[in-house]
Amino acid sequence: GSFRGRDALRRLSPEPSGLLERVSVSALDWKPTGTTQRNCTPTPHRLKHVYGLDEKSLHLLGYWDNSNIFIGAQQVAIETEGVEARRRVRVEFSNLLELARAGRQVEHAVAVGSIPPELRQVWSRMESEGVAVKLLERGAIQGGEQCVDQTLQTAMLRDAFDYNGNPGIAVLLTGDGAGFADGVGFHADLERMHRRGWRIEVLSWRHSCNRRMREWAEQTGNRKFVTLDDFYESITFLELPAPGQPMAPPRDAVPVNLTNRP
Repeated sequence: GSFRGRDALRRLSPEPSGLLERVSVSALDWKPTGTTQRNCTPTPHRLKHVYGLDEKSLHLLGYWDNSNIFIGAQQVAIETEGVEARRRVRVEFSNLLELARAGRQVEHAVAVGSIPPELRQVWSRMESEGVAVKLLERGAIQGGEQCVDQTLQTAMLRDAFDYNGNPGIAVLLTGDGAGFADGVGFHADLERMHRRGWRIEVLSWRHSCNRRMREWAEQTGNRKFVTLDDFYESITFLELPAPGQPMAPPRDAVPVNLTNRP
């Protein structure tokens, strides 16, 4: 369920960092379910066998670029609810996890972002529930967003090696596909995983998703593109205006309807 002012886990990050979310305890059901297996590189026969399995029988790994998702939400908020909504929109953390999970058990999840240190308690709780959190303080590292991307990409490639011969489903929450032409970046790494038998799902805002990566994910062949725009009212909510700003009512997130998810 949703939590409001009494919530110990509600995220309260002021502008300009703007990375605000709220967390419900029930949403943090991302617990490891098994141990890493290392086998040989999958043969074509094995890949066909993996692709034919029911999704719920495969291990699911999630990778979340926090700032990319939030910045995209701000733009959609302007287009959907007006300019003033940009400062008030927040990511409904629990519902976004539910959308990514889609009723499946998540074996391993990694979240990376540039987060103010005062929000450490929120991410510590996620870690206790099985989410591997990588925090980079905003402004403390030169070229911070590039560091965020590289940290997440490293986690993806390590998993691809650790599960060599035993691929599953990789769910990426970002639209950043830069660097593909040079063989680097999220898109290039997704293609590497896909060639090794991984099913790929990309969850991103349509306007902020790299066009080449989106078109690749929309193709058939164990790939999916989930447009977050279709779930805007479920994965975001609006805070009350800050003191001194014109009054406006808050907006709660509505429940996620997974029947609309690809």
